[in-house]
Amino acid sequence: MKVVVIGGGAAGLTAAWAAADAGADVLLLEKNPKCGKKIYITGKGRCNVTNDCDEEEYLSHVVNGRKFLTGAVYAFPPRALMAHLESGGLKLKTERGNRVFPASDKASDVTRCLENFCRSAGVDIRFNQKVVKLDILNSTMRGVITQNGEILCDRVIVCTGGKSYPSTGSEGDGYFFAEEAGHSVVPPVPSLCGVNLKGDYFRPMQGLSLKNVGLKVFAGGKLIRELFGEMQFTHFGASGPLILTASALINRCAPSSVKLLLDLKPALDREKLEARLLRDFAEYKNKDVCNCLKALLPSSAVEPLLARCSVPADKKVNSVTRGERAALLTNLKNFDMLFTSLRGFEEAVVTSGGVNLKEVSPKTMESRLVKGLYFCGEVLDCDAFTGGFNLQIAFSTGYAAGRAAARD
Repeated sequence: MKVVVIGGGAAGLTAAWAAADAGADVLLLEKNPKCGKKIYITGKGRCNVTNDCDEEEYLSHVVNGRKFLTGAVYAFPPRALMAHLESGGLKLKTERGNRVFPASDKASDVTRCLENFCRSAGVDIRFNQKVVKLDILNSTMRGVITQNGEILCDRVIVCTGGKSYPSTGSEGDGYFFAEEAGHSVVPPVPSLCGVNLKGDYFRPMQGLSLKNVGLKVFAGGKLIRELFGEMQFTHFGASGPLILTASALINRCAPSSVKLLLDLKPALDREKLEARLLRDFAEYKNKDVCNCLKALLPSSAVEPLLARCSVPADKKVNSVTRGERAALLTNLKNFDMLFTSLRGFEEAVVTSGGVNLKEVSPKTMESRLVKGLYFCGEVLDCDAFTGGFNLQIAFSTGYAAGRAAARD
């Protein structure tokens, strides 16, 4: 059985190893000079390979494609992946949120381990090989056409990634191959990325990190999710864990329908927060209101809050009206971040969208339209929250595709 794998990322390396280990003759074609270019930049260069959790917990963090992924995740779950990597000599460690990293903190060690598995299984890895077209005859794979000519084979596994971080080579090649084969593609959009905000109110807060804050995510007038955690204000708007999670929930919504409400004091309900505010007002009654609020908020957040409430920063506390105090309370608990749009693919951790899952077998990752054609990894319409969950999609679907492609 001759199998060609297109793409040498996490999904491609796993698929190639799984197929070769099962007895197939495997050729992996990578258009870059080396494998795993995107692996090198994940987790800020440390590579958050997976999340140390059981299958059900893992699936609860999948945003799109949960049902489709169930079989693949149970066949090759996070802990099986961890054992596999460690059997290849890659020492792992688990950090906050069950995030798993190489003990060395070097993403390159992950790629090296995956490549070693492939080479040990007999995979032929060729670099600087760009596939330009699939060779399909009578709805059956015949081979691939590269810039150097045609390569005949029995099976082709497309593992070309999505569109995020195009500098790594993720330029959407897989969507072209899929459409060429007759597949429909759910329009790709950025996910796990920062958000652009309207106006310039956030400029004074640029660089401010907020911990233990709440975020209410609305779309179409409905509350989608309430989140809790950390975020940062930036030169363009906002980013950080809370915002990245929110982006995965809203990336398929019309921007005009999205509202992000920040709760600066989630530990206090409105009644308790008002009592706290009244105590502070009594203590600082002869001070400027901006100085009084610094006991409650980071100093750089005070003036943007006051401006939103139309309260002059130098207004004396004892002159603040009941209506102004109510506005302060409302904005402390529901500060509209004035969302305009998501950041682009250049900054998105993953792509949401891809090959329509209805046209792919969830057990084998084989196309339902073309015999011998398989898809795995980010090219599929599957994505998850941050924390190692997306790379696990690549590993699980790559394993499923590789094993299935090796069968006669």
